[in-house]
Amino acid sequence: MNYKIVLKILGVVLFWESLLLIPSLIISALDQSYEIKAFVITIVTCFITGLILKNIKTNENEMRKREGYASVALCWLVMSLAGALPFYLSGSIPSYIDALFETISGFTTTGSSIVRDIESMPRGLLFWRSFTHWIGGMGVLVFTMALAPLLGGRSVFLARAESPGPTFGKLVPKLSDTSKILYIIYAGMTAVTIILLIIAGMPVFDSFIHAFGTAGTGGFSNKALSIGYYNNIWVDWIITIGMFLFGVNFTLYYLLLIRGDWKSFIKNEEFRLYTGYVLLGVFLVFLNTLKHFNYDFSETLRYSSFTVSTLVSTTGYATTDFNFWPMFSKSVLLALMFFGSCAGSTAGGIKSIRVLVLFKALYHEIKHTIHPNSVQTIKVDGKSIDTETLKSILIFFFAYVIIILFSVIIVSLDNFDFMTSFSAVIATISNIGPGFEIVGPMGNYADFSNLSKIVMSACMILGRLEVIPVLVILAPSIWKKH
Repeated sequence: MNYKIVLKILGVVLFWESLLLIPSLIISALDQSYEIKAFVITIVTCFITGLILKNIKTNENEMRKREGYASVALCWLVMSLAGALPFYLSGSIPSYIDALFETISGFTTTGSSIVRDIESMPRGLLFWRSFTHWIGGMGVLVFTMALAPLLGGRSVFLARAESPGPTFGKLVPKLSDTSKILYIIYAGMTAVTIILLIIAGMPVFDSFIHAFGTAGTGGFSNKALSIGYYNNIWVDWIITIGMFLFGVNFTLYYLLLIRGDWKSFIKNEEFRLYTGYVLLGVFLVFLNTLKHFNYDFSETLRYSSFTVSTLVSTTGYATTDFNFWPMFSKSVLLALMFFGSCAGSTAGGIKSIRVLVLFKALYHEIKHTIHPNSVQTIKVDGKSIDTETLKSILIFFFAYVIIILFSVIIVSLDNFDFMTSFSAVIATISNIGPGFEIVGPMGNYADFSNLSKIVMSACMILGRLEVIPVLVILAPSIWKKH
């Protein structure tokens, strides 16, 4: 392990975090709020530490996969440890474990919260809380590479470790240019969301908060009733469509917006599967909840569409408490929480591409059993899936399930009902936010023990980094010199 490279990357990330904290400090200063000192201490600490570490002299050619994986996992942890300081030092969240849980939930775009009275929190902290969604949505290191290329061509190891999905590909030859393209599209879509929400009647500050959550598919709101507070049909539909769109692979937006390639966008198999099970989910939930909303077709469609979109995109906003919906609807929603959206999006979950490949692998195995002498390959969008990719998907799926099982066992020590414990783990590892029962859309995670909060914080990072990068740094051999 080349420790100098890892420390240098940590330094760059902390340096940029100190700059990203400045807008929140400005808001606090304008409000003359009590958390100004907490922001100043955090900014100065991150800036000085980052400046020292990022100036470490290293040999860029010594950057390998192990340094990439270690850097990614440690960057997310260190950035969260530092990002929690404003909440803790200001006293808004007195427990550091709670502050860390809230911050990890923000950066990983999970949206699970321990704050009971969110509307009493100062605007500066509310802005930072939601801004972490926007930063983490496209990836912490993708952001830093877009602004300041870290290690030239060797940065591919960072992007490969952080990018969601089983495969990674550059849009253009230079990785830094790929990062810039992604962030330009991301920022543009966020700006459009902000403008539409303002036009729809949402206050300007609230529009920024909810646009950050929609873009990052995070779900932090500055209202206890979430989006339901506004009771605005236009706001509901803007965010419903926004959450769905931010759940689409951003590579497809590049093909559509930059290259004008409509065919690749429409014919993409993952996009078709994602769109298909979203529409099916809306249809099933709509039929099942029609009676619940007194057979009001427009209202039922509005709420069922919003809820399906918020859970499948792993955003976690709410317009109604689906805890009171029929069990069939809750079962459909639980399945959608598990699947998630597309790879290469800001959303969490297993990802549609993995679901697609696993279904194709199952079909391939059935056909091979019937016709053992036939030679067949698994293809997605006309391209063959190699053995290594298929193996990585199977390993990811196995690790994902095992982590869920062990986490549920530990969280169950708090002695909550099964649906609360199970959905809390699913909601955190899939980066969704709300679950069912106590952790439902109108509840939170405050009543869990510190042990459970630590476990679920780990689940959030494992889910955001898709398990393997975090497990790799736990292997003793990675830290040894060979």
